[in-house]
Amino acid sequence: MPALNTISPDKLARLVALPGSPSLVDLRSDTSIAIPGSVFRAQSDPSSWRPVGGNSVVTIDAEGTGGAVAAAAILRSEGVSAEALEGGFAAWLAGGLPTVSLTHLPPRHTDGRTWWVTRARPKVDRIACPWLIRRFIDSEARFLFVAPSEVLTVAAQQQAEPFDVSDDRVMWSHRGEFCTFDVMVDAFGLSGDEALTRLAAIVRGADTDRLDVAPEAAGLLAMSLGLSRIYDDDHAQLEAGMIVYDALYRWSRDARGEKHNWTSHQPGRVPAHKEVSA
Repeated sequence: MPALNTISPDKLARLVALPGSPSLVDLRSDTSIAIPGSVFRAQSDPSSWRPVGGNSVVTIDAEGTGGAVAAAAILRSEGVSAEALEGGFAAWLAGGLPTVSLTHLPPRHTDGRTWWVTRARPKVDRIACPWLIRRFIDSEARFLFVAPSEVLTVAAQQQAEPFDVSDDRVMWSHRGEFCTFDVMVDAFGLSGDEALTRLAAIVRGADTDRLDVAPEAAGLLAMSLGLSRIYDDDHAQLEAGMIVYDALYRWSRDARGEKHNWTSHQPGRVPAHKEVSA
């Protein structure tokens, strides 16, 4: 049973990358590998941290021996619901739980966020990739949508990372039969997440017009094109698309075995009453 005001690694693992999950604040100096979705904050004064979003906060240090406990206590004194990860990052690793490699993470701006830029009027990959980044890489990432001819110019001017652009100088783009989403899953060390791997096949099929790759690819393509017709604002479309990918990821993780038809959710039939003869 976890100590007071702590959360166990197994319990936290069930919440990671889901909408409404706790904000994960990593206090370690090693930022090369982390729990998916973590943000990094200066440990010196937790009361000065700007809001990190989410319904609550989980603080993480190396071994759960003090820094995270103190930070969570300070946050609670500020009225924030906060717990420390029991055993720290070491316990997370010991449990064989998923991590994200941040070796290829672009430099953060002075606001602590990574900035990314891509082509305007997104359809599939340019919504799927921001979803992946916000849920697994940098929950506070900023995305810029510009005309295709302006992507690399804006990237240089604003120190934003370009993605899903057909240019040999861009790391985050299609490679062979794989789409940008595939490339990100692999480069960020997330290939071990079976649910993400299944989702990547759906994205690849929808994004590359190979609907035979996964049965769900046609449905994702239809929803993506529909959203692009509904929204003129790319950021509003991204927010709506986040829900689509949240649902697909949760289905891929937990609900693939569930079936549905006209009778699967009907109440059971009450047997006809048999009259007892006198």
